[in-house]
Amino acid sequence: MERAVFVYTTYPSIVEAERAGQALVERRLAACVNILPGMISLYWWQGKIDRGDEVVMIIKTRASLAEPVRAAVKEMHSYSTPAILVLPIESVDADYHAWIVAEAKGEGTT
Repeated sequence: MERAVFVYTTYPSIVEAERAGQALVERRLAACVNILPGMISLYWWQGKIDRGDEVVMIIKTRASLAEPVRAAVKEMHSYSTPAILVLPIESVDADYHAWIVAEAKGEGTT
């Protein structure tokens, strides 16, 4: 059985996150994306601690599409080093899992 995964990433603005999320869903790389605005990030970058206002995106997809999702996020992202983490899902409702698998089909599929 195909596993479902979350792909976690962040964006510098809600506009960029929505643009990327729309493309991921249109390309059928994701069944759904959740965009959560209002995050503050503190992180090391180029030898100093930086602060940024960011937006979290959680991408719901099949495990077999994790690599194409990663590639698409990198392609569309304004960051040179975006956070892209694939998170396994330990347990999921069977009907919700079936929906993710049915809707995340990959590019060019209908």
